[in-house]
Amino acid sequence: MSLVLKRTGQKMPRVGFGLWKVTKPSCAETVYQAIKAGYRLLDGAGDYGNEKEAGEGVRRALAEGLVKREELFITSKLWNTFHAHDDVKKAAKMQLGLWGIEYFDLFLIHFPVALQYVDPSHRYPPEWWGDDGKVHFANIPMYETWKAMEELVDDGLVRNIGLSNCQGSLVLDILQSAKYEPQVLQIELHPLLSQEPLVNLCNVLGIAVTAYSSFGPQSYVELEMGQGVPSLLQHGVVSAIASAHGKTTAQVLLRWATQRGIAVIPKSNSVDRLVSNLQCDSFDLKEEELAQISSLNMNLRMNDPATIDPRMAIFA
Repeated sequence: MSLVLKRTGQKMPRVGFGLWKVTKPSCAETVYQAIKAGYRLLDGAGDYGNEKEAGEGVRRALAEGLVKREELFITSKLWNTFHAHDDVKKAAKMQLGLWGIEYFDLFLIHFPVALQYVDPSHRYPPEWWGDDGKVHFANIPMYETWKAMEELVDDGLVRNIGLSNCQGSLVLDILQSAKYEPQVLQIELHPLLSQEPLVNLCNVLGIAVTAYSSFGPQSYVELEMGQGVPSLLQHGVVSAIASAHGKTTAQVLLRWATQRGIAVIPKSNSVDRLVSNLQCDSFDLKEEELAQISSLNMNLRMNDPATIDPRMAIFA
């Protein structure tokens, strides 16, 4: 199952493998196993700090003939410290070098937040803070960064460009001057944060939506960001629906998104769960079941930069 991207017509798999929090020591093997299991979309980012290792896993799969490069859809993201026009291309080339590939299928602006440049030779990934532990902003408008992203397309470094963690007003603003429209918007999306107005906007505009954190608080417990919310994987409503279909709760949560045309990028270090997650499109939920899951919405956001600095309240 794929989503066809509007400008290029390129097919983006609806179920991909997310690389957030995949540890460096395990990343190469995990990526290799994901490809072996059938994953063709790999969702990475400079901020994840494991691009070199992910590339090693890709090269192993390519060398063994498990897959051809053109059969993979590799996504990465531009970090906040590289928003200045001239820094965008330098960062993209550096990240391609870490992956050991010639182009990204999709390159996203990770957050609509511009921070002061940090030389990668000094610290990479730069994260949110300067050496003094404080957040340092840069006066760089999004249209400047987007123009540089468009040049990556013209230079053949990137096939598609898009946004992440952006609200509708910013998407609409970028469209006013865009040479190439955003092809994808990646957002936190799960039954506790269903984001239906934003998804509807993207559907009208022809922008594909990718959901991250499909299991809600599950990804954030170890970061102490779960806000004390019970796991969706054990939620009574989700469990009952899973039992009715003979599926796992993870598969139901993923299908809730994919059945509505939203791509998902779950991560797992277990090969069995890798395979299970990939099979989430093997059944259909009833309309009333989709509605039941959607009714769990609390507008509960886990990933909010405002918790780091109130000046980064991008979702206010």
